[in-house]
Amino acid sequence: MPSWVILEKCDGCKGQDKTACMYICPNDLMVLDKEKMKAFNQEPDLCWECYSCVKICPQQAIDVRGYADFVPMGASAVALRGTEDIMWTIGFRDGTIKRFKFPIRTTPEGKAVPHAGMNTAESDLKKPGLSTEPDSLGFELPTIKK
Repeated sequence: MPSWVILEKCDGCKGQDKTACMYICPNDLMVLDKEKMKAFNQEPDLCWECYSCVKICPQQAIDVRGYADFVPMGASAVALRGTEDIMWTIGFRDGTIKRFKFPIRTTPEGKAVPHAGMNTAESDLKKPGLSTEPDSLGFELPTIKK
């Protein structure tokens, strides 16, 4: 089920030109109503249900009905994003609330090593394999002798 904005919570990211949900939506579905200063999903049928807007919203103003493998049918899922993790609050139909905390990164922010330390060069772009092969595979690729 696509995401929707809880209008009572949305503050339009305090009047900026672009809201957080507009910035993160991969399908450009989130827009800001300039008169009401509230964001909304302009085309719910095209929503990929990627949860990006739910995770990034600073006001927790975007909700989504989760899939059965994530939450039971009819439950709501609200995310609170921290610098190191995301706290999911699941509201069940019977009123029960459960919270789950998941890390969002395995390396500290700004410490990721580009290309994982593999040797890469501009000439690698012309090769048919991945730019990090054969280093990333852990062995040398066999070649056909002519």
